[in-house]
Amino acid sequence: MNVREAVLTVDETQTSFLEQGPSLVERAARTAATAAADAEGVDRDARFPHKAFDVAREQKLLGVMIPAEFGGFGASIHDVTDVCYTLGRACASTAMIYAMHTTKVACVVRHGHGIPWMETMMRRVARDQWLLASSTTEGQNGGNIRASAAAVDVAGDTVSLLRDATVISYGAEADGLVTIARRATDASASDQVLLALARDDYSLKRTLGWETLGMRGTCSTGFELKVDCPTDRVFPEAYDKIHAQTMTPFAHLCWSSAWAGIAAAAVTRAQAFVRKAARTSGGQMPPAAAHFTAAKMSLAKLRALISANIDAFARAEHDERALGSLDFQSSITLLKVQASELAVETVMHAMRTAGLSGYRNDGEFTMGRHLRDVLSSPIMINNDRILANAATSTLMSGVPLSLHD
Repeated sequence: MNVREAVLTVDETQTSFLEQGPSLVERAARTAATAAADAEGVDRDARFPHKAFDVAREQKLLGVMIPAEFGGFGASIHDVTDVCYTLGRACASTAMIYAMHTTKVACVVRHGHGIPWMETMMRRVARDQWLLASSTTEGQNGGNIRASAAAVDVAGDTVSLLRDATVISYGAEADGLVTIARRATDASASDQVLLALARDDYSLKRTLGWETLGMRGTCSTGFELKVDCPTDRVFPEAYDKIHAQTMTPFAHLCWSSAWAGIAAAAVTRAQAFVRKAARTSGGQMPPAAAHFTAAKMSLAKLRALISANIDAFARAEHDERALGSLDFQSSITLLKVQASELAVETVMHAMRTAGLSGYRNDGEFTMGRHLRDVLSSPIMINNDRILANAATSTLMSGVPLSLHD
């Protein structure tokens, strides 16, 4: 079979699979409906959104990015960010968990071809709907994922690692884990490798709880992570390459899409408030209607910003040179900062539209959960850290000479 025939076979398999059931839009909508119905309880009890992920597994959403040859849908970055947005409108914790899972799956898909263990993991994600967690936050490093304290120790065909993982979102619920570490005990903090682990490759000992203002259902508790696994769990490629080409683009695009979904949900409630107020006052607009206009404008800017970056990544996703360019790296890095600030701004305008009705926790227009959840966005991987780290690269990047450069 030649390459063209192989591609056609994969495409035909994917088309056939999708024709057997609902579209990805329908699958996401069904999951979102369950997530929305359980969102208040998930937030109140700070519990993992089991009901939403039971449906997500039924709908095969956890394996949508897996190539068709390994049993998945071969979904694109456009597809998975749309799912994140849809889930974000329903339940922020569900959306953020899905966004983090998708980022880890993307690493396995984009950097695991030809590696037997990584291909096995792809098949298990597609067939068994494995949920992959992420361990990137460590000790005193906080969100600085380009510097690792713990190092892998290779002995023959096994690898061991002991990591003070101060945050592993939904770690206790995951079927597998993707984590980073120093390449060796004598390696520098930035000389890192990525590991993709099955649940029996590691153990977790809880060290910190998760009592937070928002994103409570992500269950991002701290653990001592102890790894003892075969060496094939380590990606051959250096982490700096995976970080630039996959980890950062997918994380920032998927997170931003989830935050945009939260913002959209708040704007929807603000719109319902304005419409009801106008109906009950003979068409008179409420005093804060101007904030609704501002919320709509802010949401439009947020969606346009994310869409432009999704399109830019889609054009360059198989071009290493383009992905490594200063302009792309600056844009995709700063997307997280811009999107998080716009998402907060949008929800604030929406809440001010509804006034006390939005501020209350016991009415149809309540937005307290949306505001608490979206306030995590500038803090998760702190915006100040990103801006400080990006200062040099943005200074070196040229200023466009026209609107179309």
